Amino acid sequence: MNENKGTEIKRSSKAENVLSQINSKTMLGDLRKIAKDIKKDHELAMELWSTEEYLPRLLAILIMDKKLLSQEVLNKLDKDMLTHAYDERNNLMDWLMANQLTKDKKTIALMESWENSPSALQRRVFWYYQARLRWTGQAPPDNTEDLISKLESNIMQEEPEVQWAMNFTAGWIGVYDEKNRARCIKLGERTGLYKDEMVSKGCTPDYLPEFITIEVNKRQNN
Repeated sequence: MNENKGTEIKRSSKAENVLSQINSKTMLGDLRKIAKDIKKDHELAMELWSTEEYLPRLLAILIMDKKLLSQEVLNKLDKDMLTHAYDERNNLMDWLMANQLTKDKKTIALMESWENSPSALQRRVFWYYQARLRWTGQAPPDNTEDLISKLESNIMQEEPEVQWAMNFTAGWIGVYDEKNRARCIKLGERTGLYKDEMVSKGCTPDYLPEFITIEVNKRQNN
């Protein structure tokens, strides 16, 4: 584990016991099993978070107390995530959104306020949450027209991690909102985002014209 310069980090026996169960072969499912045994333990979560390591931080997120996730705390977690490589920090923030922020009205309200946050990760969550409302089959809020206008105006100026979430939102709007489908496809054609991206077999491309067409066909053929 990482240590502060010249200072040995002292952790509780509970934290040491948990950390001994995590190694390079640990899978996300393994972390969920560990978290299920622990249940909620915010103090332990913060100890695991302090390791500055990716897998312990994923586990920490699972056992946090969502009632304690104020904007101030989330800003600190956000800042800490920036020490990770690009994919890791995005995964940490997305994991936090899925496992904590969507579970409480107060944190949902925070996510909905992050459209213009100075934090790229928080802006990513704003857009990812809008996509999530649609792909999970929930009745989307009546902000679709406003979202599309902002996508058309701003998507090419955004940071890559935010751009992906914005594109993802446009994709699901295009899938479920027939009235705006052509507009979302046109947005993809204009931006060309992810047009030449290679995807694994069985995965849907992120390029909007392909994404929307494939996902619509899936639903029409079921």
